[in-house]
Amino acid sequence: MKYRNIITIASIFFSLVSCSQDDTYVGGSISGGNSEITSIFPVPPSQWMGANDPYYSAGYTGDIMPFFDNGKFHIYFLHDAQNKPAGKGFHDIHEYLSTDLAHFTYEGQMIPYGKTTDPDFAIGTGSVVKVGNLYYFYYTGHNETPAFVQSNARESVLCATSSDLKNWTKVPSFKITAPAGYYNYDFRDPHVFYNDELKKYSMLVSTQTEPGRKAVLLHFTSADPASGKWEVEAPIYTTTPQENYLMMECADIFKMGNYWYLIFSENWSGNKGTHYRMANSINGPWTTPENDMIDGEYFYAGKTASDGNKRYVFGWNARKTPENDLGNKDWAGNMVIHELIQNSDGTLGTQAPQKVKDLFSKKIVAEVDATSENVTANNGNYTLSGTTNKALVTFKSIGKKAKIKAEFTLGKENGTSGFVFHTDSNGSYCKIVFDMAKGKIIGYNSISQEVTRMPFQFQANTKYDVEIITEGSVVVLYINGKAALTNRVYGREQNKWGLIAEGQNSTFSNLQITQPE
Repeated sequence: MKYRNIITIASIFFSLVSCSQDDTYVGGSISGGNSEITSIFPVPPSQWMGANDPYYSAGYTGDIMPFFDNGKFHIYFLHDAQNKPAGKGFHDIHEYLSTDLAHFTYEGQMIPYGKTTDPDFAIGTGSVVKVGNLYYFYYTGHNETPAFVQSNARESVLCATSSDLKNWTKVPSFKITAPAGYYNYDFRDPHVFYNDELKKYSMLVSTQTEPGRKAVLLHFTSADPASGKWEVEAPIYTTTPQENYLMMECADIFKMGNYWYLIFSENWSGNKGTHYRMANSINGPWTTPENDMIDGEYFYAGKTASDGNKRYVFGWNARKTPENDLGNKDWAGNMVIHELIQNSDGTLGTQAPQKVKDLFSKKIVAEVDATSENVTANNGNYTLSGTTNKALVTFKSIGKKAKIKAEFTLGKENGTSGFVFHTDSNGSYCKIVFDMAKGKIIGYNSISQEVTRMPFQFQANTKYDVEIITEGSVVVLYINGKAALTNRVYGREQNKWGLIAEGQNSTFSNLQITQPE
């Protein structure tokens, strides 16, 4: 296929009427349609097709592709099955549906993976856009089987269409591969939107230059997606020598107030996670805020959607393999959603969605388990004098779903203070602490190895509001409605938790624990 200024597709989209019935897949679980998800941080249900095939076992939520339409969030995601039998594809697209981002239904499989000879033997991230009365789902086709890559690009942009967001028809005639000068082995994650400034549709694709292998977000435009023709433009963003990112995955772009924001995720540097850039125009120049992180590295592939009033970022909280606190971070896990807020200087902050906070209306008592002698407790207020020796107060388990809320102050510029989780009879624990000297919120596993972090500038003797929302092994901490740190702590709901100060004096006041009714 030749690339000059325009990528030409052999057949236009209106030829879809001639597609065979095999190209259409009706979404929803074969075993009975949609099902209620009771999780705040969902994973897809097991046996979702009501079959005995091991592939249909429990799975995880992978890269999320949210789309808001007619009062509903259609939350498409890559399904990562626990069991992937040899010879079968993977990462088919499934859907959660929600009106408030606190309650979900699982709608089943929307777009299945293809055969071993198809470009979408495995599926990667994409996005949905509405053009007229038709919805277009642009997604990544991935096939690295030796027989396929001998004569095909490993990754390509593919498309499916729908009139109702449920029944999707693949378009076999549509395929975009990397144009000359770009790397067709890594060419993925199309993000499509209507570009008001150009009066055209724009598509961002994550790829690399070839030669040179610099990460870029390549830009394509189309005056009419139904024609299947997309024109190659200059990259909208290229990694800088200072960043030197290998890939900028799962890109998103949107306007909030007077600023444009470009979001992408990166998983190979020393600063892994979802990043953002700011500009006064969609064409840049893009500037990097002092803290360019949306969350720590255990929140990945963040993409956004707006209901016209508020904008939310959807990512997944990584699981570990094996699934314990000493396991290695692995791909996919539970879905986590933050509400994005805009600070007065244009930078972005995060807070819990209001409807999620509203779930926790039942107050419970924080039952003290033990305190060290350098902890003073007074009616829900705790003073930890940990300058010389570690100060620690532990509480009994608060169960599977709970919200912890408190105000805290740090007394010194050095040392750390924060929360411990999954404390056991041997005295080991995971911890999430506030480190003023490093200017970070830091998560550690049960052998005190740093696993995730989020920049945050603390000041001594300043009061901060902290809110932690937990469900199972997912722990999401928010500070002042401005920063979030998502973490994974196994066994948290069965074990004790507490407050800690090491080399630091701190106070925690108005400690409140709530659960759903």
